Amino acid sequence: MTATADSGTHTPIAADSGGSFLRQPRAVWAVAFACVIAFMGIGLVDPILKEIAAKLEATPSQVSLLFTSYMAVMGVAMLITGVVSTRIGAKRTLLTGLALIIVFAGLAGMSGSVGAVIGFRAGWGLGNALFIATALSTIVSSSKGSLGQAIILFEAALGLGIASGPLVGGLLGEQSWRGPFFGVSVLMTVALVATAVLLPATPPAPRRTTLADPFKALAHPALAVIAAVAVCYNLGFFSLLAAGPFALPEAGIMQIGWIFFGWGVLLAIASVALAPWVRRRVGTVPALVGALALFALDLLAMALGADTAAVVIVGIVVAGAFLGVINTLVTEAVMGAAPVERPVASSAYSFVRFTGGAVGPYVALKLAEHQGSAAPFWFGGIAVAVGVVVMLAGARTVSTALHDEAPAPHSPEEAQAEALGDLA
Repeated sequence: MTATADSGTHTPIAADSGGSFLRQPRAVWAVAFACVIAFMGIGLVDPILKEIAAKLEATPSQVSLLFTSYMAVMGVAMLITGVVSTRIGAKRTLLTGLALIIVFAGLAGMSGSVGAVIGFRAGWGLGNALFIATALSTIVSSSKGSLGQAIILFEAALGLGIASGPLVGGLLGEQSWRGPFFGVSVLMTVALVATAVLLPATPPAPRRTTLADPFKALAHPALAVIAAVAVCYNLGFFSLLAAGPFALPEAGIMQIGWIFFGWGVLLAIASVALAPWVRRRVGTVPALVGALALFALDLLAMALGADTAAVVIVGIVVAGAFLGVINTLVTEAVMGAAPVERPVASSAYSFVRFTGGAVGPYVALKLAEHQGSAAPFWFGGIAVAVGVVVMLAGARTVSTALHDEAPAPHSPEEAQAEALGDLA
């Protein structure tokens, strides 16, 4: 991931600037810990999807709505997070988000129907949006050392959360499908107390954003192209997450947890290390086209081998590397190409990305119910292939916008926005 220096030129974030990034105030560690738990929510339910379907007598497409409701609400809520945080301050926004996650995760665990779980999962998505949208700027403003070190700390929390979510879900899910929901609620309660006690009060921002700002940003051609690409690859991303467990009928809860743990580890490593390396050597747009094409081929290979467990397992794990590269490169492209304030660009992009991608799990598992286990991977692979075509068609627009980027000052809020796109 890159950041903008004071001069406005995008350069890779330095890993050090004297001293270890691990030497941080307790307030920073409190928020970082909460970040890990928040990011767990993305893959936490994967290992227990089949168990929820069995216990609550639900169809695969019904349990897919656990992803759809969560992502759709989180996407829409991204439009209001800036409005909220600039009016009540970062600390209150963080605590509000944490409180919502605690309540809705606990209620999901107590639910007696799949419809209730879906609804409470949507409330969880709202809390996650408020928290995640504010966490990085808080870490940046409260940490010691360079901006690069603060970003590394945030990325480490993101990677640990994404990687550990399926594993924690599997461990707690072996006891009961309700376990992962109660586990998140308990852990987030600890995070809320730590944040409330250790994080100093933060005042409202001097400039208040409006709900109209993100929609105006989408009128810019480069941002519109990237947002369209993001919808396409998120259709593939969440089709993989939802359909993967059902394509492995013989796999138990812990087996699925370990498979998606491997997926999350590769995603985290690729996002932090591989994506910057590839970008430096071939450029953002060519690297993005290549990673999208490889992800599409991976999904299509899974479609062809959907009846072979080994093919599905390898395809899931390998996809993590492609997704890590795509996530980081798309976010950098959004931040570099949009001629608007970076928090506004991020809100617009995240809204389109998450709400558009939210339909993927439902459509994928509806196809699986009627067309067989290969259908979700065909759907996802074709969607990502369309993203490749869109990226190629808009390559000159995006490349020109990146090259002609106007200098802009860098702030903690802008650093926050740069990481928002790394969440799926």
